[in-house]
Amino acid sequence: MTARLQPGDPAPDFALPAADGSTLELSSLRGRSAVVYFYPAAGTPGCTAQACDFRDDLGGLQAAGYAVVGISPDPVAKLAAFAAEQSLTYPLLSDPEHRVLEAYGAWGEKTLYGRTTTGVIRSTVVVDPEGRVALAQYNVKATGHVARLRRELGVG
Repeated sequence: MTARLQPGDPAPDFALPAADGSTLELSSLRGRSAVVYFYPAAGTPGCTAQACDFRDDLGGLQAAGYAVVGISPDPVAKLAAFAAEQSLTYPLLSDPEHRVLEAYGAWGEKTLYGRTTTGVIRSTVVVDPEGRVALAQYNVKATGHVARLRRELGVG
């Protein structure tokens, strides 16, 4: 199990390939807050519901000063198809070697349908404008999470 981040910790910087062919570095978002969420697999029902919730609430989050970034171990081509199918306009990043997932505590053992497996732990980390963790949530539910997160962040 990788260590989980706590509020006040420096957010590990990263540079990952995005669905649109670019590379996104966390440091490029300094000066604004960022919601970085980690999900197991593009195109699955839970991940699609969560991604679409972020899509549908993106305007409100951006108006409140938050960038949104999704990270999974999926290859870039799969993320590009997922983004196109679901009209996702925020960055989806590929971490097939799990380096960023591990650095954020979003990779490890989890129980799925009564079986213990190793994989992505559905998580959300909010990074403040200075690059520190403002909020870290692990084992979040795919549905209803974005609405709860908006309430906790005070985003109407």
